[in-house]
Amino acid sequence: MQSQDRLYRAVVDALARDRLTLPTLPEVALGIRRLLRQEDRVTAARLADEIMRDPAIAVRLLRVANSAALRGGNRADTVQQAVARLGFEYTRMLVDGLALEQMFEARIPLIHSRMQAVWQESLRVAALARALAEQCTVLRCDQAMLAGLVYQVGALPILKMAEKQFADVQSAEALDHTLETLAPRIGRVVLQAWDFPQELVDVPAQWPDVARTHGGAADYADVIAVAVFRLRGRDDALPAYQKLDLEPGFELGAQGPLQGAFERALELLQVR
Repeated sequence: MQSQDRLYRAVVDALARDRLTLPTLPEVALGIRRLLRQEDRVTAARLADEIMRDPAIAVRLLRVANSAALRGGNRADTVQQAVARLGFEYTRMLVDGLALEQMFEARIPLIHSRMQAVWQESLRVAALARALAEQCTVLRCDQAMLAGLVYQVGALPILKMAEKQFADVQSAEALDHTLETLAPRIGRVVLQAWDFPQELVDVPAQWPDVARTHGGAADYADVIAVAVFRLRGRDDALPAYQKLDLEPGFELGAQGPLQGAFERALELLQVR
């Protein structure tokens, strides 16, 4: 049996036996969440102290706070000033995202390339999701951006298992098939384990459903579906487009405010 077939079956078996190794959020992200639960005691100073336990995240947070998309008034020279500028909830979202980025590393070239491809697409989807939420819905922009950062998180356990147990995997196509088939289901499991809000937990499994319909206004899965399909150049007639009052295959350049919001979000996420 080829290694790629064994990988697929191993992941399915681990899921069935509830033995799939799930990634854990870094301590800094968990610490921020704990502090924010103490609503009456949390301060920018306490959040900054927690963030500075991870120098890499602290530096990136400062860069975001001083980015062109947020620049205004004095420069943020300390993490505490950055937190004050960003706000507590947006800080939490960024810390989650930056912590997640650190997980997308691998030593095996094929696995590493897939890790980077997943993360780079997630960044662009997150940026467009934020823009869509801002321009086309009443959803929270920061939550939409976070949904974009985590909609492919189910790829992580698969790629980590491939690196650890199936280092001889050589077929990118077979690896991609495993990711496409199993990552949505696993993503839901990961976000549940991370205690994410239900509106985000559902996103990994819901966005790929091209026939998905539901009552009410657009939700985060709708936003992610439109962002992914648009950035991949697909023009499927998703019901989600109607929720956002957009046409399938719409041109970003023809949507002035949306294009501007997308570019600002890319700047926030430091996407080149």
